[in-house]
Amino acid sequence: MEAYERINLDEYIQTGEGGTAQAYTRKDGKTLAKLYNPGFEADRAAAEFLTARTVYELGVPTPEPYRLVTDGERFGAEYELIPNKRSFTRIISEEPERLQEISLTFANWARTLHSTTADTKRLRSYKQVLTQFYLEKNLVPEAFKERALAFLETVPEPETLLHGDLQIGNIITDGDRTLWIDVGEFSYGCPEWDLAMVWIMCHRMTAQRAENLFHVTPETMKAHWDIFYPAYMGSTDPQVLEPYIKRLMPFYAFKVPYVYDMAFHTALPEDSFRRIEQMISV
Repeated sequence: MEAYERINLDEYIQTGEGGTAQAYTRKDGKTLAKLYNPGFEADRAAAEFLTARTVYELGVPTPEPYRLVTDGERFGAEYELIPNKRSFTRIISEEPERLQEISLTFANWARTLHSTTADTKRLRSYKQVLTQFYLEKNLVPEAFKERALAFLETVPEPETLLHGDLQIGNIITDGDRTLWIDVGEFSYGCPEWDLAMVWIMCHRMTAQRAENLFHVTPETMKAHWDIFYPAYMGSTDPQVLEPYIKRLMPFYAFKVPYVYDMAFHTALPEDSFRRIEQMISV
């Protein structure tokens, strides 16, 4: 396990809260500590930090990761603080008239990311990440597991750079610089893995979760998708867009159990598997 440095939270102010972690700004205004919720293993936080260091060293625009930290109970890392930064979701929530602008900008950034060749010696294959998940964790019904592994065998592994958690809460700007954040899932593979994540966030969020995570409504997230998706694809032709959404469905279906385990450390509810299976059976 990597070495963690103990921090005193009296020297910090909590300034953010996400689905899996809390953010604390150091009172000297120089750094930001991200501590994962209780139950997140130290090794997992360390692996994410090391990936973030790799992403930064490869020249991807992202805040510099400095060190692993713990408050004695939770584990995480300390990062370069970006003063006056706002996530794209925060901008949309505070300035809804900018939805079109921000969604188009996000599409351009996603296209640029997916036009970048990954360093496959330093980053993981996302296909292999999911394959390992299904082989090592007993969190899905056996029939679903067999179906997932069969699908994964058919998925190619292009050397395309992926975020792994692509959504508009994970990109920030201070007005001068735009940066990717939460880059611990950076990997390489089919862009469909990333686009499936955007689709999930825009179509499968409850009102409460959309408000808690993004400070917007599910309707706003769907409107974001309707702007982002054609811009990313470079087409407004339904004959191009609709078949590709159908293509995304198995990427969505077989990614969800992994994401759910990562966020909540438990298996998806049984009714969720039934809904997912219905979607990919159409």
